[in-house]
Amino acid sequence: MGKCLSWLQERIRHWIKPATATLICGLLSDLPRSGTDLLVENAYLRQQLIVLNRQIKRPQLTNPDRFRLVFLAHLTKFWKQALHIVQPDTMLRWHRELFRFYWKRKSQGKPKISAETIDLIRRMAGENRLWGAERIRGELLKLGIAVSKRTIQKYMPKDRQAHSSSQTWATFLKNQAGVMWACDFTVVYDWMFRAWYIFVVLELKTRRIVHMGVTKYLTNAWTAQQLWEATPWGRVPKYLIRDRDSKYAEHF
Repeated sequence: MGKCLSWLQERIRHWIKPATATLICGLLSDLPRSGTDLLVENAYLRQQLIVLNRQIKRPQLTNPDRFRLVFLAHLTKFWKQALHIVQPDTMLRWHRELFRFYWKRKSQGKPKISAETIDLIRRMAGENRLWGAERIRGELLKLGIAVSKRTIQKYMPKDRQAHSSSQTWATFLKNQAGVMWACDFTVVYDWMFRAWYIFVVLELKTRRIVHMGVTKYLTNAWTAQQLWEATPWGRVPKYLIRDRDSKYAEHF
């Protein structure tokens, strides 16, 4: 076991940068140790950090150092007790900056909306006076064109007025609020930027949450099950509002 670990540590030092290799090799060397040895070593290192804090007012950390500290903090709920060279608020700020950097890099390189799509949006809005941005978005999705609602609103005529004697959508919602529910998804992200899907069913008249479900692995069957759980004993609304999201599949 010891020879295998030594060989693996030597390979890691050869393949990876020195700072990262030192951290990984240290973790590997802890595998055969007992819990008592690790506790004593932890106390030993903690005492040295206390001495270090007396002499160095502001240690210099690189971006890889910050990333490793944020990553390791995710693995233990006692990270605040083990933190000595920076404040907990600083760690949380690093995580927020890393989160912004992650989504900035992920959003780069996406193609801008084409001139043909802009013309199509304006044509749909001009020929269908009662269509809003959400309805146009749904029609574009049928054509395989994915555009956000905000982008569609950007290219729609600002002064468009709907000349119609029919009941407006706002009036319909007001009149039917007592027998109407609405459902929608939202997404949150944990420390490792993994997506968690939250499904909410709301009663419009009272604004009361009828049902809520959370999952990491979103499936057609799971979404349909949420609707069953939201309507026990035959208690169902007359209308259920939802968008055209692909999450509402055949089972739903």
